[in-house]
Amino acid sequence: MKAIAYYAALPINDPKSLQDVQLPEPVAGPRDLLVEVKAISVNPVDTKIRQNVAPENGAAKVLGWDVAGVVKAVGSDVTLFKVGDKVFYAGSLTRPGGNSELHTVDERIVGHMPQSLGFAEAAALPLTAITAWELLFERLQIAEGQTDQGQSLLIVGAAGGVGSILTQLAAQLTALKVIGSASRPQTQAWAKDLGADLVVDHSRPLSEELKRAGHPQVTHVASLTQTDQHLDQLVEALAPQGKLALIDDPKSLDVLKLKRKSLSLHWEFMYTRSMFETADMIEQHNLLNRVAELIDAGTLKTTVGEHFGLINAENLRRAHALLESGKAKGKIVLEGF
Repeated sequence: MKAIAYYAALPINDPKSLQDVQLPEPVAGPRDLLVEVKAISVNPVDTKIRQNVAPENGAAKVLGWDVAGVVKAVGSDVTLFKVGDKVFYAGSLTRPGGNSELHTVDERIVGHMPQSLGFAEAAALPLTAITAWELLFERLQIAEGQTDQGQSLLIVGAAGGVGSILTQLAAQLTALKVIGSASRPQTQAWAKDLGADLVVDHSRPLSEELKRAGHPQVTHVASLTQTDQHLDQLVEALAPQGKLALIDDPKSLDVLKLKRKSLSLHWEFMYTRSMFETADMIEQHNLLNRVAELIDAGTLKTTVGEHFGLINAENLRRAHALLESGKAKGKIVLEGF
């Protein structure tokens, strides 16, 4: 089968950083689906692994953890899907990625694809939707519903992949005052269009930006990017007993700064359930099905920012380069082989 892989951790401007290869077709295990990959999207995790993780024993390493496709075969113990079902999912870091014509995935982390979307639009959603959902409702423990509890959420990086879906979830499903951050006019407009009540500029001190916007304190923060650079501002902006959740990888984080206000710190890593095969692993199946329902109802919309054409090494290198520039808006998708 066709796949895109790498054999050494290299900078993205090196043609060998991602290569078109031929690999054996995978075989589904008992709880696996064998999926014919129709579309993928690209995430920062792809670039981080490509730069920092060398393949083992010289084998081809395949990236890609957002897939939309069609079930081609099912394992002996599969109960949630049948051959021919359209599906979308984010996969597992402990298994090969989905940048290939065929891919195997545990059914417990797969959702039925939204009926109203094409494959490319659906592929933009799984990883970021799972991350945003778990962060909002499980880590920060925000209640669904429109009962105003005087709570507010600052989303640092509201125009990125996770921010684009988190802004929608918070605006549509909760009573939170939603404040997004973005640094350029086009990304600020994007965050506003997605439902943010206010948008501030994170290239300036965030606590000052919030004061200027007339909302000096927030009860919750979702820090999606550059947490180490913004930490002092976030601590200042958070109300006493507030909650700070993050998804990025700060080189260091001085948590003693949270003590004076009794602030709580929450990590969101959407691969935890699949990596450890937790008892509640099937919750990712359930939440993806819920996201699909919300998409089909018109409550949420896909977060495609760029369509880079066919799934091949050249186009994936372009996608990685754009992500590494920090200037991507929404999700980058590729479709077809």
